Amino acid sequence: MKLLLIDGHYYVYRSYFAILHLSNSRGEPTNAIFGFTKTLRLMLKHLQPDLGAVMWDMGLPQRRTELQPAYKVTRKEMPDRMLPQLDYIQKLTPILGFQNIAVPNTEADDMMGCYAMAAAERGIEVILATNDKDLYQLVNPLVKIYSTAKADLASPKDAFALLGEEEVTKKWEVPPAQIGDVLAISGDAVDNIRGIGIGRKNAAKLLREFGSLAALLEKLDQVKLPKTRDKLETARETILQNRRMVDLDCHLPLPVPIDELRIRPDYPRMIEAMEKCEFKSLLQEARDEAVRVAKPEQSELLL
Repeated sequence: MKLLLIDGHYYVYRSYFAILHLSNSRGEPTNAIFGFTKTLRLMLKHLQPDLGAVMWDMGLPQRRTELQPAYKVTRKEMPDRMLPQLDYIQKLTPILGFQNIAVPNTEADDMMGCYAMAAAERGIEVILATNDKDLYQLVNPLVKIYSTAKADLASPKDAFALLGEEEVTKKWEVPPAQIGDVLAISGDAVDNIRGIGIGRKNAAKLLREFGSLAALLEKLDQVKLPKTRDKLETARETILQNRRMVDLDCHLPLPVPIDELRIRPDYPRMIEAMEKCEFKSLLQEARDEAVRVAKPEQSELLL
C-alpha cells in the first residue's frame, strides 16, 4: 500500500505563480486550478498511490503563537485572483479522487506528520508532496519526500525524485532526525522563526562535530570559534524555543481513518469540471482515462 499526502496550499501557490495569466472565455482566472489539477494528475501517474489526501492549513496552533507571537506574521496576503480559485480547487479535489483534510487551528505539516507516522507504523509506504522543511524530519525507510526541483533530480531527464534517508542526509548534511536541530540554530525565514546568525551549513557542521544539539549546548566551551561560541551562549534560550517551534505535532487524532483515503476519481464530474474551466488537454486526458477505467468493468459485466 502507498499513501500520498499533499501539501495543498503549497501547490496552489506554486501553480498560481507558475502560470500567471490564464483565464476561461468568461474572464474567470484559472491558472492555479490548471496547475494544481495537472500536478495532482502527474503525481498519480508518477507514483500510482493507493491512498491519498490533500492537507490544508486551517489556522495556527496556539502553542506556536504563544511561544513566538511573530510566527508567520510576515506571510503576504493571498492574491485576489487566487482566492476564488482556492475555493474551486478545494471542491475539485474530491472529484480528482483525493480527500480534503483540514483541522481548525492546525497546520498542514502537523496533520501530514500524524498520517505519515500512523501509516508507517502499519507498514504503509508514505510519500509527502511538500516543500516544507519541517517535514524532512520524518523521512525514514517508509517515508519519502516527492520533489520536482531540479537540484533534487538525479538526471535532467527525470520528471521527479523521491528523497529518502540518503538523499535527505546529503541535502541537509545531517540525518533527517537532526534537521529540527539545524533549524533551531539557523531559524526559518519563511515562517519568521529568527535564527541566531549561524547559517544552515555551519549549524549542520556543528551538529556533526558534537553529535547532537543537546551535546553542543552542554559543551559550548569546546566550540573553537569565539564568535560562534558567543552567539550560541547568548542565544541558548532562543535555540531551545526554536526547537520546540519546529517540532511537529504528530500525535493528533486522525479526522479521517487511513483506510478511508482510497483514491477514487469521479470521472463524469471531472469531465464536467474540465469543460467548465476550458482545459482542452486535461479534458481529453480525463475522457480517455474514463474510457480505460470503464472497459474492465464492462468486461466483468459480460462475464
